Amino acid sequence: MTGADGPPVEWLAAADDGVRADAHRLVAAVMELGGAVGWLGVPSRAETDEWLAGVLGSVAAGRCRVGVLRPGGGAGRIEAIGRWSWYDKPTVAVNAEILQLMVHPAARGRRLARVLLAALVADARAHGVETLTLDVRGNNHAAMALYERAGFEVYGRLPDFVGVGAERWDRVLYRLDLRKGDYPVRRHGSRPVGAGSSTVRPSVRHRTGPGSALAGPPDGP
Repeated sequence: MTGADGPPVEWLAAADDGVRADAHRLVAAVMELGGAVGWLGVPSRAETDEWLAGVLGSVAAGRCRVGVLRPGGGAGRIEAIGRWSWYDKPTVAVNAEILQLMVHPAARGRRLARVLLAALVADARAHGVETLTLDVRGNNHAAMALYERAGFEVYGRLPDFVGVGAERWDRVLYRLDLRKGDYPVRRHGSRPVGAGSSTVRPSVRHRTGPGSALAGPPDGP
């Protein structure tokens, strides 16, 4: 896939030593600036190699898609990486989340994040994902602006949830509904219908004696 205003997106299925080196260079540079991409500090090459192997294992299993950008062409360095992954629980497995979208600091300002995000969204839609989610550390306002420009909406916030040492920040939760109006599902929202539904049982006040004015209706079966 080629972005309308950027380099083509490459979908990663395997990693040679060059790819692993590029991934480490990118992650290390992002973490040196305190990025919120999954590590508490700058990881070693062995750690990023292990991480990438796990991610590509998910790709091989059909659980994940990894996009990368090489602004210099096929022989150039990877300057941006990101992925979307299906949710694991069966009842929410029609949905996916975007994870670890990052751009090397030296390549920022070239719209790479926007191009890669658009490709991830389009690819998820093509694979039948219904809703895409992601989360952002509350101090990353540039990332929030990026996602909101792409149509993501905030659906929740966990106050002071992200911890690095003694520092705490909000975890801001985003969603993007990829379904069209004619999508063939029945949307019930929070209505008490279907399997597993329940309603609130009328409260029963404690009796204080026969005929008491505080006595509620008799207990049901």
